[in-house]
Amino acid sequence: MKKFIALFALAGVLSFGAFAQDETAAAATQDSTIVTEAVEAAPEAAPAEAEPTGGLYKALKIKFIEGDAGFMSFVALALILGLAFCIERIIYLNLSSVDNKALLDKVEKALLEEKNVEKALEICKNTRGPVASIFYQGISRLDQGVEVAEKSIISYGGVQTGLMERNFPWISLFISLSPSLGFLGTVIGMIQAFDKIQQVGDISPTVVAGGMKVALITTVFGLIAAMILQVFFNYIMSKVDSIVGEMEDASISLLDIFAKMDLESK
Repeated sequence: MKKFIALFALAGVLSFGAFAQDETAAAATQDSTIVTEAVEAAPEAAPAEAEPTGGLYKALKIKFIEGDAGFMSFVALALILGLAFCIERIIYLNLSSVDNKALLDKVEKALLEEKNVEKALEICKNTRGPVASIFYQGISRLDQGVEVAEKSIISYGGVQTGLMERNFPWISLFISLSPSLGFLGTVIGMIQAFDKIQQVGDISPTVVAGGMKVALITTVFGLIAAMILQVFFNYIMSKVDSIVGEMEDASISLLDIFAKMDLESK
């Protein structure tokens, strides 16, 4: 069910991105037509770049078009996919966070006071999160001895850590890919600038300005996308470290309960 929700959310984000791209392309056509008419109406007027109006969204859209909307779409796609994986991990980790102290108190009461292993297993089964899963694996092997239960807890702790770190390689990929696409846009913009220099036979600023502008805009957008994804990734990493610390602390407490049960049985 969680995978279905994540895929559905991803499809919605991608559909919105495609719609935004179509709208941007239409706006680019309209803006180019307006600029052409203005140049024809006033050929002797000095070229001047109009100040973007309409707030941050309007300014970003204009810069997106100026940076070559076709190429900038790859940078936007890397950002969207990276955010989709980040959001999926954040939802998963938030669902994994429970009141471990309350769970430990219930398990301790069931094992030490009531001597009811089945009840402790039922409590762990009805509680979400990695700590409850680790408790279930340890308690279910308690009849095989404390050492076997301890090994099971340690092994399954590694399994749960791996589950929490799922999709990390994909997030790292898009963090690296975003600035790389931006730098690729820089190279393409420089190639365009040199092509114009070769065609015109002049190295004046007006000849190379277009290519240089594409190069700088794509680099900026690629770096911004990477920084946004890096912030989310660092938050996710800190969340995983926090949950792993809780898992280790709860596992030690559970082993103490097993030791008390072993002493009472002797």
